[in-house]
Amino acid sequence: MFMLCSGQQVLGLVENQSDWYLGNLWKNHRPWPALGRGFNTGVILLLLDRLRKVRWEQMWRLTAERELMSMLSTSLADQDIFNAVIKQNPFLVYQLPCYWNVQLSDHTRSEKCYKDVSDLKVIHWNSPKKLRVKNKHVEFFRNLYLTFLEYDGNLLRRELFGCPSEADPNSENLQKTLSELDEDDPCYEFRRERFTVHRTHLYFLHYEYEPSSDQSDVTLVAQLSMDRLQMLEAICKHWEGPISLALYLSDAEAQQFLRYAQGSEVLMGRGNVGYHVVYKEGQFYPVNLLRNVAMQQVNTNYMFLSDIDFLPMYGLYEYLRKSVVQLDMANTKKALVVPAFETLRYRLSFPKSKAELLSQLDMGTLFTFRYHVWTKGHAPTNFAKWRTATTPYKVLWEADFEPYVMVKRDSPEYDRRFVGFGWNKVAHIMELDAQEYEFVVLPNAYMIHMPHAPSFDITKFRSNKQYRVCLKTLKEEFQQNMSRRFGFAALKYMTEGQMKQSRK
Repeated sequence: MFMLCSGQQVLGLVENQSDWYLGNLWKNHRPWPALGRGFNTGVILLLLDRLRKVRWEQMWRLTAERELMSMLSTSLADQDIFNAVIKQNPFLVYQLPCYWNVQLSDHTRSEKCYKDVSDLKVIHWNSPKKLRVKNKHVEFFRNLYLTFLEYDGNLLRRELFGCPSEADPNSENLQKTLSELDEDDPCYEFRRERFTVHRTHLYFLHYEYEPSSDQSDVTLVAQLSMDRLQMLEAICKHWEGPISLALYLSDAEAQQFLRYAQGSEVLMGRGNVGYHVVYKEGQFYPVNLLRNVAMQQVNTNYMFLSDIDFLPMYGLYEYLRKSVVQLDMANTKKALVVPAFETLRYRLSFPKSKAELLSQLDMGTLFTFRYHVWTKGHAPTNFAKWRTATTPYKVLWEADFEPYVMVKRDSPEYDRRFVGFGWNKVAHIMELDAQEYEFVVLPNAYMIHMPHAPSFDITKFRSNKQYRVCLKTLKEEFQQNMSRRFGFAALKYMTEGQMKQSRK
């Protein structure tokens, strides 16, 4: 097509297929000047060397400034300016066959420009509203559009285009590491997941937040998938501070999330929520990778590490900020524990104070978190002491402890070997303890877990014996790794059996 451009032709364009530039769509319709029906700029061939020779930069600017004196603004942005320039200099344009830019609109003559859909090169579909245009091939177009929405970007990246990864300096090390894994190992898929490189779209929606100048600001950090999307509005109502969220979505789900968010007044009213989409790949839910992605985007000095199915108490954001100052977080290594509770009721009158929470606890409306299935996870919080506590109190690490904590932004990341269900938070708390963080329980803070259907990963854990075997193996390897890194101080993390095995 470029070779067909001759003389001073510098732009390849398709004629506009609507009546827009004819100025007869409605009364007092006044379009910018154009040659005949004008040209559509959805697809443009630009002959850059010739454009420079005709001094294009000055040409379009002079035309635009002259027309703006009477038109005041553009209706169709750059397209209006292109057409005004072409009206003055028609020799600049080479008219492309219309099947290079078939424009779908209620006002177009697009059907007249091609005989069969097999002739089409580019369909100009810039809005979902085009699903409703009057066109004999609209069903064909609709199927193309819906198919496109369901595309897996990983398919496009690897299998169709084979995007090279040589440019990545870590690529060679990664390939070497993967080649060293034993594919016959029954836990091979678990081990490989740790090294999977996920496509990631940081700040999927607009984010605008400047941390406060007093250095005590706190960001809530969480991760989620499509089945927990309904929690977002509630969390935004409970936590007014900045939030960093990692969402594990397919390409199609990312579009669904976009529509959901844009339709929510609550979410659109918040500029201080960072949404980071990690695209699905592999068979596991990479929970700790997601947490790390959300943590890496925190731009406050402190972060509250939560889960998406918890609602923080009203006012927790301000309470944590005050605790930063009162407990001298800037100059000490502390992890502030926010006691966790749960309800089995989908409709809960959320307690507005500690006194109200204790009342609901006594009535059986609330319970300490996982009291009936996993008491070890939060037992060290010492709920009995918390009931009457009025000042922060220190607690010691115990096996399987996994509280929700506020820490400094530079605290350790989560270990990626743990995916799906099991040990993902326990390992992180163990790491904090090994690095000599002090666990301090806040006497007037609380969060409540809201009920939901079991996740796919907990179902796999319960039903798949091999899943449980591999988790146990990874857990033992992590503990041995801790003993190598931290020496004698880490012996407490190993069971008696593991210590014997280590000595062998």
